[in-house]
Amino acid sequence: MSLWLLNTFSTFALGVLLVGGLVLLAVAGSLAARRRYPHLAKGEHNEMVGVTLGMFGAIYGIILAFVVVTLWTQMENTQNVVADEATDLALVVRSAEVFPPADRARVERAVSDYVHAVVEVQWPRMRAGRPSYAATSDQTHAMYTALQAYEPATARAQTFYDEAAARLNDAAGQRRARITMAEQSLPVLLQVLVYGGALVILPLTFLFGLRSLRMQLLFVSAVAALIGFSLLLVLVLDRPFAGELSVSSTPYKEAALAQFWR
Repeated sequence: MSLWLLNTFSTFALGVLLVGGLVLLAVAGSLAARRRYPHLAKGEHNEMVGVTLGMFGAIYGIILAFVVVTLWTQMENTQNVVADEATDLALVVRSAEVFPPADRARVERAVSDYVHAVVEVQWPRMRAGRPSYAATSDQTHAMYTALQAYEPATARAQTFYDEAAARLNDAAGQRRARITMAEQSLPVLLQVLVYGGALVILPLTFLFGLRSLRMQLLFVSAVAALIGFSLLLVLVLDRPFAGELSVSSTPYKEAALAQFWR
């Protein structure tokens, strides 16, 4: 569901739907509660409701802060993995510059096929939450085959060959990490706590009575908006390869890899 929302609507549209929906729900619920129980406006239960709301709000805030920090860290780690993989591939190309023309061309062609497969085939699958190792397995094997076909003849060539081999191994490791991150999402238990907690706290605000209807609606709307923005942040950070704020494939088109996109 979250993938469909992120890939169908813009972040602004999701904000309007989520934040606006919760604010409308809060206003409607508050008006309904005051109409059904007019004595709430007198604030007879404010002390009990305030204690309960404060306790629940503190617990929910801790959970929400933990989730947001975890997801933000995950997003940063994913960006680093993508950048590191692209950097390793670029260094393979750089190291191959000392190879004989035929061997160099073979390595460059293999790397080019790989980065095109990543961006054009694997990236859309990761965006849809269905990453596949098979999407780039042939291209990965081809890079190893191209490098293994070269036999260094000098110490200088051996140095750069060893560097290229090491960088290719690192890129293979980053590839696995990237695909694993594309498969991850917020555990079901935390989803229940985050989204279910909002549905627990919001109705509690209906019971907090203020004599002024305008102030009452302002109070519940502010709480609903804050919760809505928090849930929006959780939603857009949960899937690092989906939505407008997703991790970009641009690193695979920069530096030494840019020549493969001309």
